[in-house]
Amino acid sequence: MTNGNGAPAEQAPPQLNVLAQYTKDLSFENPNAPSSLAPQQQQPNINIQINVGANNISETEFEVTLSIEGKADSAGKVMFSFELAYAGVFRIVNVPQENLHPLVMIECPRLLFPFAREIIATAVRDGGFPPLMLDPVDFVGLYRQNMERQAASGAKPS
Repeated sequence: MTNGNGAPAEQAPPQLNVLAQYTKDLSFENPNAPSSLAPQQQQPNINIQINVGANNISETEFEVTLSIEGKADSAGKVMFSFELAYAGVFRIVNVPQENLHPLVMIECPRLLFPFAREIIATAVRDGGFPPLMLDPVDFVGLYRQNMERQAASGAKPS
């Protein structure tokens, strides 16, 4: 394609815009309160799971959901557990098709993570515990791990 003078037309720059962010689902449980709030002899065992999902809303808009689940237990008793589904709607234009899936599954959750982290810290604090500050997440590593798992099972990338 040319610009009319015989020179190649410039490609418009890629764009990633956040159109909305929101909590889709939030659950916090403190099933053994008030005994779980007493000083503990040892640090609790904390298990965190993180997943990313995406849906096409239109040709250029995607809803990306960052799902984070966690549980803390000590001496075989659950101290607290939580589930958060935090989502955003992103408009992505002028991105080559081969780069679209990694962009949606890596960069979009990377933009959502600090907000989800704050929601979890606040929920845990409001549940009577010290705020739980999640460590940064390697979304590139998570993406590669999910792609390898899908390749091993013969599934098509979502």
